[in-house]
Amino acid sequence: MPLITLLLQPLLADVGAESVNLAEVGPLISAAVLLSLVVIYFASKVGGEICARINFPPVLGELVGGVVVGTSVLHLLVFSEGGATEPAVLTTFIQQTASIDGTVASVVANTASEVISVLSEIGVMILLFEIGLESDLEGLLKVGPQAAVVAVVGVVAPFAAGTLGLVSLFHVDLVPAIFAGAALTATSIGITAKVLAEIQRLTSPEGQIIIGAAVLDDILGIIVLAVVASLAKTGTVEISNVIYLIISSVVFLVGSVVVGRLLSPLFLGMVDRLSTRGNLLVPSLIFAFVLGYVAVILQLEAILGAFTAGLVLGETEKRRELEEQILPIADMLVPVFFVCVGARTDISVLNPLEPANRAGLIIASFLVLVAIVGKVVTGATVFGQPGINRWAIGIGMVPRGEVGLIFAAVGSASGVLSKALDASIIVMVIVTTFIAPPLLRLVFKPEATEALPTSDIAVESPPEG
Repeated sequence: MPLITLLLQPLLADVGAESVNLAEVGPLISAAVLLSLVVIYFASKVGGEICARINFPPVLGELVGGVVVGTSVLHLLVFSEGGATEPAVLTTFIQQTASIDGTVASVVANTASEVISVLSEIGVMILLFEIGLESDLEGLLKVGPQAAVVAVVGVVAPFAAGTLGLVSLFHVDLVPAIFAGAALTATSIGITAKVLAEIQRLTSPEGQIIIGAAVLDDILGIIVLAVVASLAKTGTVEISNVIYLIISSVVFLVGSVVVGRLLSPLFLGMVDRLSTRGNLLVPSLIFAFVLGYVAVILQLEAILGAFTAGLVLGETEKRRELEEQILPIADMLVPVFFVCVGARTDISVLNPLEPANRAGLIIASFLVLVAIVGKVVTGATVFGQPGINRWAIGIGMVPRGEVGLIFAAVGSASGVLSKALDASIIVMVIVTTFIAPPLLRLVFKPEATEALPTSDIAVESPPEG
């Protein structure tokens, strides 16, 4: 049986379209994916160029471009898992140009959106792999205690303030309040890391603390999500599951780095013996994807595996060569991730003219305040680093991005969240995601301006001896 038949049979059964000609649907799915990629690349390039010309991070333009072409404005890209009530414009376009009925068009659109979602997930893995390569493992280990403090405070402070505030000020029931408070704990490492890389601050002390804290934040966020999801389903928390997640995350991170360092000479020896194209890039991606798979099996995130692989390979003599080779792949796949984050974001919940949105906007204002303050205060907890830019560290932890959207999606699916509270979480994610990149560039700007001449002289000076 052809693979496309196996993949499509469950979907066809769900929509009552078992009689659809699969030989006809397959090419249309490919066409829909290609059209979606055209829209994604166009939106990312236009948005990125506009932001770059007005001195904003290009990643912000990619997010805005995604919002414009997504469910909020043009409806060119609409993802099936978002609960969309109307078809994407691309779906209608394919239906009319290919002369197919609505049922076939629905199958084509749903399958194509799944393919784009997979490409988006691969894109964020490539991004984290690239960030791992550019990061300094020794530097991360050096700032480990500071990063741990920042991460813990960045989880505890917003969670406690958000949960207690919702219960005491807005009289929200305890379980929904806990869920909303948990959504405040997230940090989007992908967005912050991309901005740090763009402003050349990734390897600065502030950048290393932010990245280290964001990685730990991601782990803590996974544990918190597992706890609140269990609470939402059963009303009780399974302590054994929490302990398992903590142990598995620590073992995975430490074990991957230690084993990777031991095996890196074997890896380099194998790479040197290969004579075909991609002799370095392909084995490196295999390593990253294997670690990503192991992370998922351990109920962690695949991006943690990719980041760890980048850290390990970044310690080898092939680091610079690998950075150059991964760049074109990152340019192709990473924009898919950022545009998809924007395309899934429904900014209609910000419309105060809709009576149903008003209660959510009031709660959202509170959540946004807690979300920002709860992360900014983490900069004050850094110790043993006189003269460090504490504002930058705090603001770097602010964006929730795709991680916050995951919390909102799980909460909405569980039925725990009211419509107002669900909308409030989405608003919080939108605001923190979009304000953090320009603020991060702003707080770094004075230092960057002062350091530029010295940096230029250092680069142009010939090496001693």
